[in-house]
Amino acid sequence: MSQRDKITINTLLKMKSKSEKIVMLTAYDFQTALLEDRAGVEMILVGDSLGMVVLGYENTLPVTLEEIVHHLKAVSRAKPRALLLGDLPFMSYQASVEDAVRNAGRLLKEGGAEAVKLEGGRRMESVIRAILDADIPVMGHIGLTPQSLHRFGGYRVQGKDPASAEKLVEEAKFLEEIGCFSIVLEGMPWQLAKRITESLEIPTIGIGAGPNCDGQVLVVNDMLGIFEDFSPKFVKRYGEVGREMAKAFTDYVNEVKEGKFPASEHSYS
Repeated sequence: MSQRDKITINTLLKMKSKSEKIVMLTAYDFQTALLEDRAGVEMILVGDSLGMVVLGYENTLPVTLEEIVHHLKAVSRAKPRALLLGDLPFMSYQASVEDAVRNAGRLLKEGGAEAVKLEGGRRMESVIRAILDADIPVMGHIGLTPQSLHRFGGYRVQGKDPASAEKLVEEAKFLEEIGCFSIVLEGMPWQLAKRITESLEIPTIGIGAGPNCDGQVLVVNDMLGIFEDFSPKFVKRYGEVGREMAKAFTDYVNEVKEGKFPASEHSYS
């Protein structure tokens, strides 16, 4: 595969068959998407995480479809080689099958997404089948599903006891059977994620699910050290961009106050 070949669902399936790791990141704007794509990520997700790290919400529940579409438009203008996915936010697909298909279609038609991601397993069967029937690729998402935080009683690791672990294995196999092209495994013991990954022919993408998934995803603001409200155990910081931004802002304020900026080299004559 050439470095610039467009990533498709088939590409990801081939990577799984060859045991090649898949890299996924979130992005919410044009410039970030451009940089991620140049770095070689295979999937870019405009996730409902934007509610917390971009829009300042307490969790992902308030995010609207219009907000996802808005940010998808910006990211899609980067024309990424990576496969571009959009999250279906809370209550954009749970109320009815018709809503789900219409809203999934908007992510592609208006936002420029190439696939959608939604949370839930067997209980989402009718929704997933209908979206797939509309020729829209679907990525599943099981384990710790953030839109279910009130049902879970917070952000809690899932599948820690034998019964719940078996249920997650069954859910993953079910999502594969009905046609999902990939599944996000979030917030579960690494042993369980390994078992699920080895039982599927479609790729798994882990976040807080250990090293044995077929790929990994992180929220870009977390891995860059920009979002500092909390840092889950599974996040590794690959930069301290937040600190650098704070320093730059402080230096700018001080230089303007002290009359050091703009200097002669920044002025026209």
